[in-house]
Amino acid sequence: MIEILNPARVAPARESGALVADILQTMRDRAKVGTNLPDIDGWTKAMIVKAGAQSCYVDYEPSFGRGPFGHYICTSVNDAVLHGLPHDYALADGDLLTLDLAVLKDGIAADSAISFVVGDSSSPESVAMIEATERALAAGIAAAGPGSRIGDLSHAIGTVLAEAGYPINTEFGGHGIGSTMHREPHISNAGRPGRGYKLRPGAPAGPRTPGDGRHRPARDRRRRVDAAQRDRLPHGPQRAHDRDHRRRRGRS
Repeated sequence: MIEILNPARVAPARESGALVADILQTMRDRAKVGTNLPDIDGWTKAMIVKAGAQSCYVDYEPSFGRGPFGHYICTSVNDAVLHGLPHDYALADGDLLTLDLAVLKDGIAADSAISFVVGDSSSPESVAMIEATERALAAGIAAAGPGSRIGDLSHAIGTVLAEAGYPINTEFGGHGIGSTMHREPHISNAGRPGRGYKLRPGAPAGPRTPGDGRHRPARDRRRRVDAAQRDRLPHGPQRAHDRDHRRRRGRS
């Protein structure tokens, strides 16, 4: 069901989103060479608790999993395409790190992610991917508005990614949000304009694209890839429902 927020719930929704953005930016600033992933998880927990919010992840227990996720933020490094478990790993110079976070505050959930390169070294491929998917995100947002169709957003996102030379997989995409972190509609990373659900005022759905610097859509499973595949696969942004937590080290 697609959830529509009434005017009274718009301000709390913005506050939830601002909290997620603040936490992600703080974690980006703290993620230095040598930082251990569980430290990021602990810092995130402290900020969530201080804000009087709740984690959408720590008790998240989908039917396909092996118990609650047990952590407050997802940490995916390099070729970990989806939501990774914080595990004993010290970040290295040049690591591509994605942090994915969802919180619930005052009855409204917010869900976002950020991808960036740790340290001073960065591969041209990582930089190009982040820049391309940030453009795709901006295009999707520009296409959104009352009366727009979901296909308009998907088409805008997919066009930018295709022009940048990235393969388009319609199984990647984003989702709506509201009183829970997973709501309809699904927003594919490729689509036909003029098709799909027509957006209405108060519909808290956002486009998310693989690899973008703020949102991280993905498939329902993470995989490691060889070097040749990795050069073709956009790392980064993904949907929140996943099977990652079944692997105890955050890698597959």
